[in-house]
Amino acid sequence: MTNNTSSIDELLKSHNPFAGHMVVRPQQIWGKSFPDVPSINSHASNAVFDALEKINQGQYQTVGITITAEKGLGKSHIISRIRHRLQPQDNYVFIYMGKYDNLNQIKYEFLQNVASSLRAFGKQNVMQIQEIAASLINEAIQRKYSPQQYISDIYPKWLRERSNKFIGQLTQAILKHKPEIPNPYIVKAILWTLSSDHVNYASYWLSGLELSQTYTNAMGLPNIKSNDKEIVSMNIARQLLDITNYYKIPVICFDELDDGNISDFGLTTAQVIATLVKDLYQSIKRGVLLLAMYPDTWNQQIRVLPQAEAVIDRLVSEQPDRQPIALKYLNSDDIVNLVKTWLQDFYQENQQTPPHPLYPFDAGKLKVLGKSKPTVRSVLKWCADNFIDEKIPNPDPPIVEIKIYSVKPYYQSELVHTQAYIDSLIEDESIIAQSLKFAFERLIGKTIEGVTIEKIEEIPNQKHIDFKIVGNQQQIKIGVDVVQIAGGVGITTALRKLIDYQTFDLTRGCLVRSKTIAASATLARENLRRLLKEKGGEWVSLQSQDIKPLIAIWFVWNHREIYELTDDEIFGFIEQQQIAINNPLIREILSDPSGQEPDNLTDEDLPMRIPQSVVNNRVIELNL
Repeated sequence: MTNNTSSIDELLKSHNPFAGHMVVRPQQIWGKSFPDVPSINSHASNAVFDALEKINQGQYQTVGITITAEKGLGKSHIISRIRHRLQPQDNYVFIYMGKYDNLNQIKYEFLQNVASSLRAFGKQNVMQIQEIAASLINEAIQRKYSPQQYISDIYPKWLRERSNKFIGQLTQAILKHKPEIPNPYIVKAILWTLSSDHVNYASYWLSGLELSQTYTNAMGLPNIKSNDKEIVSMNIARQLLDITNYYKIPVICFDELDDGNISDFGLTTAQVIATLVKDLYQSIKRGVLLLAMYPDTWNQQIRVLPQAEAVIDRLVSEQPDRQPIALKYLNSDDIVNLVKTWLQDFYQENQQTPPHPLYPFDAGKLKVLGKSKPTVRSVLKWCADNFIDEKIPNPDPPIVEIKIYSVKPYYQSELVHTQAYIDSLIEDESIIAQSLKFAFERLIGKTIEGVTIEKIEEIPNQKHIDFKIVGNQQQIKIGVDVVQIAGGVGITTALRKLIDYQTFDLTRGCLVRSKTIAASATLARENLRRLLKEKGGEWVSLQSQDIKPLIAIWFVWNHREIYELTDDEIFGFIEQQQIAINNPLIREILSDPSGQEPDNLTDEDLPMRIPQSVVNNRVIELNL
């Protein structure tokens, strides 16, 4: 490592490790997170670990824990710590929910979060659901093969020799061993996750989503159709958790409960989730249910619920005073340890040895901060603002340069974050749609590709078209829909909306998508043909390099209060850097349609990349 103050100072001028890192995002809970100081608020994370130990010992079955803290005090940091501490262990499964799009269908959304969480990698470097699948098989047929062996060797051999019939045989063997499992199709879908060619579709089915008939026939799974999606979703979620519980204790975390959304029944997000957790407490075999919220949310929303006592008993089930666990403000030692840990990670990554562990900060100044009892977020913000950074050379810079300078480090940091997690972000239709809409709103009054943008509208009472671009004195009305879902009724319905120009007052429908649409999806393909050939619509290819800057600047704007940035500063930065006006995706949406399918798409049938390194690569013979 380099030990040269001048080279370190050069590094500090161009890299501020604290800028833009005041918010813990879901991707950081699952993947690489912020540097953690285990001693900070250890009482909260230790409560979870202690509860798990007691469940392991049979003292408890299910434990409800609620953490309360003011904004920026570190609730999500604690959840991230718990996830990363549990990941190297075999006997726990981590489930996270931090986004609530539709409070009226919360059980359906919960199922989707359970299924997506089970796709995250566990200790064995495969998905958590694949670990469970391997355990089910091993127990039923008395083997000890790893998930990697099933993925790499056994399943490909069985598929070659027996086609898909072996999944049915395995399912029967498992049900004979565990007759209490009520739904054989859930077992079958779990088993299909060990097939590289079928894992995406099996996970999709387990999420409660409808597959095309081609895939359901191939895997022997029915499409679940019910007028009451909530009941069906909760049944699947409970059964998934019950099967998981044979081998692992679930830790189910509910974060970001203070968003201010209201259901059709007048309940807030926290109230809806509290009611859901009460039901889960009663129905799951064992596990930890963890909630994080503001103190005001607890006092003003949870304590006023009907039957509040019953809810509270389950949300803080083992707290002797029946109160949530409150996080503490940082003291002087906490602040020094926090900054030291962040800087140690930064210097190691850049192969530098600083003059002292806190360089360029002074320990005395950091300790003074502790007297005001700050939050983690405020300390990181102070470090970002007081870090050595490149200076604007002009002693009296114009106002617009000040705006650019204040936004730039946060934008760069968000860009790095977006790049690191682009594979998951590009699958998030909501984030892509909101980023695009935000960018188009910055272009009102501009003329691009012959379209003078007048306004951006939302279309009420429908769930598919994300927004409408109105321009050229109402002569152009482009309905934009981001659709990343795999083949099935979802893409069919989306395309049907995009070609219904009369109902939605459109002159053009625009599909934004990075994946092909399978030839077997006949209804979707017919709607696509009408969009492109009859309706003068367009299919714009979604490319990661085009959407990344739009997502990054939308993240900056979304966190503007935390970063202490104004709308004018952010909007000025967007205009000066031409982030929106010169974006290829923006321009392609506005340009004249080609009438052709894009040629730079990814194959929607392409199997997900799964680690296939196994110690023994021989073909394994098994008798069913």
